[in-house]
Amino acid sequence: MNELFQDFAKAHSAKHGYILAQTLSPVSTAAEPHKLNAIWRSTNAHSVKGDIRHFIKTATGHRGGLTHDELSGWVDVYVAYWHAIGEIVSGESGRSSWTKVYEAWKELTSMLIRGYNNHGFEAWTIPALYMVGKYLRLFAIKSDAERSQMTDTVADNADIMQDDFDPESQKQSQLRDCEQQLKRIFTLCLNDRAPLESSRKWGIYYIANLLFKTYFKLNSASISRTILKTLAAYNAKGDIPNLDLFPKAQRVTFKYYEGVLFFLEENYADAEKHLVEAWQLCQKDAHENIERILTYLIPCRLLTSHVLPTKALLGPYPRLQELFLPLAQCIKKGDLQAFDIALQHGEDQFVKRRIYLTLERGRDIALRNLLRKVFIAGGFDELKEGETTPVRRTRIPVTEFSAAISMGSGGDLVDNDEVECLLANMIYKDLMKGYIARERGIVVLSKKGAFPGTGI
Repeated sequence: MNELFQDFAKAHSAKHGYILAQTLSPVSTAAEPHKLNAIWRSTNAHSVKGDIRHFIKTATGHRGGLTHDELSGWVDVYVAYWHAIGEIVSGESGRSSWTKVYEAWKELTSMLIRGYNNHGFEAWTIPALYMVGKYLRLFAIKSDAERSQMTDTVADNADIMQDDFDPESQKQSQLRDCEQQLKRIFTLCLNDRAPLESSRKWGIYYIANLLFKTYFKLNSASISRTILKTLAAYNAKGDIPNLDLFPKAQRVTFKYYEGVLFFLEENYADAEKHLVEAWQLCQKDAHENIERILTYLIPCRLLTSHVLPTKALLGPYPRLQELFLPLAQCIKKGDLQAFDIALQHGEDQFVKRRIYLTLERGRDIALRNLLRKVFIAGGFDELKEGETTPVRRTRIPVTEFSAAISMGSGGDLVDNDEVECLLANMIYKDLMKGYIARERGIVVLSKKGAFPGTGI
């Protein structure tokens, strides 16, 4: 434990928050595989508080020391940390559970929050909140998974309890509790009244990102909008630092979730804007993060700009190739039947990623490309006297479009009324410019830009 508090003293002397955060890590390193065991065995429940106080005072004494109030706060934090480590070590040998680990880590979280409220912890220590908040969420997820297995067993084996026992009510209960703890940290940072240069508000975006991850895991993504509105209000008043001043990793995550929220609200233009920012900020070798961003950016660009993903773009991402390349090829060819089959084949993954309904709209782009082929196949009108530049035929019989749609649908006949309805929708959605002359059974297309986004 002496090494732990030497690191604490070093962090406190240099006011280095990330060194401090590592002293609260619940994970052993490759260099120190037995770190947690060593910490746990260095004292006992009877002596832990006195031992930690002694270690901290000894390690920090020659470096300027801590105030009495600050010392008391950190002693409480590391006592809670020691108890949490004990649960983790016991869990590794099957003598504890993730639920006990979560409860112990929640106590550590409370002690740390109390340190800021009652013991004067300074803003440079904010990375400690990052460390504690990050693992609080992970332990909550593990606890819920563990509890879910137990409740499934009880529900299967205890029919007589069915009237009193609702296994559904237990699912994600720890993560919901975790969300409340993270909101406490969010409020702690947001309501700090110190000048910005020494404010806890420098932790606000990291905690906001943890809350986003939690809400998405709980299938309550819409609640994230409250966080965005709060941050927007504080930004408007200049009460929090600008996002551009935060570490790039935090900015990428924040922009990603902001973009996905707009995506889920079907505001694809704003979604694309934020997702592109996240993509451009992301490190080029962060393949998993880029894959997540592209999962939403590709459907966005399909609808906003009618841009299809290329093989070169998807090359490093086999999962994205499997998801999007079949659809992109069908859209490009205007093959409606193959598009429907590809969409159905990937339905489970599309629904899981919340992009199914958006991709379904890609059928309109496939239909536009099919109709464009009919327009091109129609050739040019005969040149009139004095004309030298050929002009494409712009009056096309509905029957020609009907034949193409029937072929694109696998040979199933589509009657003219349904075809006219499809054509009217394409015109309404500005995917085709012109009008339908029903009495003559033709479609009169614009001489310029008949199919927007295709150059024709």
